[in-house]
Amino acid sequence: MDMKKKIVIAITGASGAIYAKLLIEKLQLLSQQITEVAIVMSDNAKQVWRFELDNEDYNNYPFKFYEKTDFMAPFASGSAKFDTMVIVPCSMGTLGRIANGISDDLISRAADVILKERRKLILVARDMPFNLIHIRNMRAVTEAGGIICPAVPSYYSKPKTVEELAMTVVNRVIDLMGLDNESYRWNE
Repeated sequence: MDMKKKIVIAITGASGAIYAKLLIEKLQLLSQQITEVAIVMSDNAKQVWRFELDNEDYNNYPFKFYEKTDFMAPFASGSAKFDTMVIVPCSMGTLGRIANGISDDLISRAADVILKERRKLILVARDMPFNLIHIRNMRAVTEAGGIICPAVPSYYSKPKTVEELAMTVVNRVIDLMGLDNESYRWNE
């Protein structure tokens, strides 16, 4: 492990609120590796969370939440030195705005900042099948330095519950973030 991380978590309205929930909970457990976690949710993300998870637990985490219109948030500027941003789940609309440099809310602005500063942007794309526009947008973000990490669970750890299955994606995201994490490793 290198130095402690400053992380932005953005949650969009794509299906898959469970991924955001599990990532936030895992980051709480890994807090000794983290200086700060900032969270921004779209309005649709809150609606999807309530629908899919039957709760509003996003209000109960110890991290600072920012409104999607708050362009005064520290991570809206490169000088705040947030090193990692994860958009989980990432809607295709958000992906498209990032790929085309359209910073119309705090999520797309923060992603633009992370890319321009050559820091780590991880998009947990949650849609399928992909059309050619999605694929071209993924290519553009990848060429700009972002990482497309589709929410595609793995099965070799033999997950028994929906949470265990979703955790296979979250553990990959944690690895991509560069955090030390105890999780299933292939052929162990």
